[in-house]
Amino acid sequence: MCQVQDLCGASRHLGRSGAAPVVIAIDGPGASGKGTLARALATRYGLAFLDTGALYRKTAWLVLHEGGNPEDPVAAARAAEGAVNADIPDAALRTAAVGTAASQVAAIPKVRAALLEAQRAFAHTPPPLADGRPARGAILDGRDIGTVVCPDARLKLFVTATPEVRAERRYRELRQRGEAATYDHVLADVRVRDARDANRDAAPMKPAPGAHLLDTSDLSIEAALDAAAALVERAMGA
Repeated sequence: MCQVQDLCGASRHLGRSGAAPVVIAIDGPGASGKGTLARALATRYGLAFLDTGALYRKTAWLVLHEGGNPEDPVAAARAAEGAVNADIPDAALRTAAVGTAASQVAAIPKVRAALLEAQRAFAHTPPPLADGRPARGAILDGRDIGTVVCPDARLKLFVTATPEVRAERRYRELRQRGEAATYDHVLADVRVRDARDANRDAAPMKPAPGAHLLDTSDLSIEAALDAAAALVERAMGA
């Protein structure tokens, strides 16, 4: 069944946008489907899209590339300063090793501080769309968008799924890329990362006040997108 609920207990009609760009925050754990939803919603509604997790993956890749320790605050903070403009192939960022390291650097306060303003600048001044049209606003996905980066976002979603479902998705993804992986190992990694993200001192992952919860455990991509789109249209006054 589709589980969509307002974490404040009641839905809010947010009306049409004013002069400020529409900002939509999508948070949730890895492999919950938040990135897929964010990209699809951005295309459908003419929004600029930012995968904030990629910034942490770039930071992690830069640390690993230099032979550093992702848990070293000095090395990680230095890498974060260059991560925003770093040109790194997406395939290099999507390995299991970089994913684990990204969770480690993301727990370092100086890393989060270094990347915060770039994320906020994207949200408040979204770049044009790929076809040159001005964006109607921005949609950002991550783990602390609704709580820290954009607490005043017009719409906040927290997308989740059971650890077992997310591990199966990630396992299939890794196998398709030719990486050696076992389901049990991926499930253990998912649980470790969930705990690290939820319990870190700096911007822990949690639903933002007023966020809508979307559980994708038993949903197809199409059904999850329909559920999310209904919330976006209501928020945008469409």
